[in-house]
Amino acid sequence: MARVPLTSKSTLSEIRERFDSDVERFSQFETGQSATIDAKLAMELTCKTAATATPDIQNILDIGCGAGNYTLQLLAETGGTANCDLCDLSAPMIHRAEERVSPKTSGTVNTVLGDFRELDLPNDHYDIILAAAVLHHLREPEDWKTSFAKLYRLLRPGGSLWIVDLVHHSIPAVQKLMWERYGDYLESLGGQDYRDKVFDYIEKEDSPRPLLWQIDLLRSSGFADVEILHKNSCFAAFGGVRPS
Repeated sequence: MARVPLTSKSTLSEIRERFDSDVERFSQFETGQSATIDAKLAMELTCKTAATATPDIQNILDIGCGAGNYTLQLLAETGGTANCDLCDLSAPMIHRAEERVSPKTSGTVNTVLGDFRELDLPNDHYDIILAAAVLHHLREPEDWKTSFAKLYRLLRPGGSLWIVDLVHHSIPAVQKLMWERYGDYLESLGGQDYRDKVFDYIEKEDSPRPLLWQIDLLRSSGFADVEILHKNSCFAAFGGVRPS
């Protein structure tokens, strides 16, 4: 499959428009996450790990929150008392997330519309940051570096960042194998047309990086303790804890 140059990938406005029109699907976990292999398992592992690795959870940040699935799962794991900042490019999506999350916590729920890289968020503040299916929209290596550095700064000492995302592979033969396996999975869900549709928007919109490349980036950003929770084909769940 030919790779679309980074300069020809979807703009933020184009990404926003696609998600603006897809709120209903993402409001249902079974449909919103269906294109992700092991979606339910990855979400449960990530949120259980976040709750276990991070004591005294008071403030949660969910970047690219979509309709709020990950925050809802984390609140279920932590008792529903945390303050939640929900960040997303899409206004319809973030409004739906607020509607769904607000009844599930006794804490405050704030919506923050925009690109997390440009938002004025408080440093040394969040106990947990969730980043599910969002960082693969980053482009150049320097963009990844500055984004991971910002996420590190936003965490309070002892806080943790947890990522679930599409990943690429450094070895071409491995990438080909994993992509074929992913194609088989998509075809089992909705046939060849569905597979082609997902592949087309991934090629146009996404620019994932290898899992181990991101693990190295976590470490170089300051995360001394990092973990890989799960990987299946082109999807992985992983994260790290900011030193206390």
